Amino acid sequence: MGLNCGIVGLPNVGKSTIFSALTSAPAEVANYPFCTINPNIGIVSVPDSRLDRIVELIPPARIIPATFEFVDIAGLVAGASKGEGLGNQFLANIREVGVIAHVVRCFENPDIIHVSNKIDPASDIETIGIELALADFDTVDKRLQKLRKLTRISKEDAKENAVMLPLLEKILKVLEDGKAARTLEYDDDELILLNDLHLITMKPVIYVCNIDEDSIGAEDNKFVKSVREIAAREGSEVVVVCGKIEAEIATLESEEEKREFLEAAGLEESALGPLIRSAYRTLGLRTFFTAGSDEDRAWTFKNGMKAPKTAGIIHTDFEKGFIKAEVYNCDDLFQYGSEQKVREAGKLRMEGKEYIVKDGDIMHFRFNV
Repeated sequence: MGLNCGIVGLPNVGKSTIFSALTSAPAEVANYPFCTINPNIGIVSVPDSRLDRIVELIPPARIIPATFEFVDIAGLVAGASKGEGLGNQFLANIREVGVIAHVVRCFENPDIIHVSNKIDPASDIETIGIELALADFDTVDKRLQKLRKLTRISKEDAKENAVMLPLLEKILKVLEDGKAARTLEYDDDELILLNDLHLITMKPVIYVCNIDEDSIGAEDNKFVKSVREIAAREGSEVVVVCGKIEAEIATLESEEEKREFLEAAGLEESALGPLIRSAYRTLGLRTFFTAGSDEDRAWTFKNGMKAPKTAGIIHTDFEKGFIKAEVYNCDDLFQYGSEQKVREAGKLRMEGKEYIVKDGDIMHFRFNV
């Protein structure tokens, strides 16, 4: 599974506008379906107030935030699983991402075309959900037919497939009903068995409600409420974004101008920050830091990683020759005000190869190659 986020949705819901605002890299935007044909890819910085505070306490020569990749994928329409519109290309692109940000139009504007000629988030979500389920149905059905054939031919294959066959049959039934494969529960062994199928509906989803300016800060947008109800049933996250406002913010050059714009709009921060953090978190990504006079830097790692693996993110030699890691959490730095005081308080410790790195750890690696 890719460590990135694919932005998907029906045509003309604001995917490319939001992508452009996220990356400040203009994607092709127009008021007609299938404007985005080839996926646009953009790298964004992960907003993290902890890094800002570390910089204040340990001033460096340069600052490097963690980064994350977003992919703007062509709009989907009903029949995509059978090749309608740009369906085949859409499905191929979406299989390569790790998490799906499903942009849903939650505003009315007669000047902007909707492919269904009506604003109905529940229907839009169902349309895409069904198409993805149908695409996965074909994938699972083909694998199931192949395994059944092998099972009839070989006793050895029959034994190996004793677990896989009923698992695929169970998933096929769910997909046949237009539901996502992720709605079932799986143990670790089953997830390993399913890994090479690359099922789209196993991917986690974040719903992105694209609202108009009048709905900023409002609690009564009926379209957003509809999306929240669906997300609550699925256990998915919801982020509310005004694509038009975010696109305007992205054109401003200085941070001061952006802050003034946000204040005038009654916003504490750009809604894109929560979207980036939500995608990052949903993929099980976490952040550790290195800090010093040369550089304060945020590094991305997978939740549950041990110290040598995280050291290898910086350089392979760090992992090969790993000895120990000096570790304290950024919360300790914020409490005591300096690394020296953290050390004096006994909060800085030495950790070995079995240490599971925590989100927010500040680390100094000792290695020998």
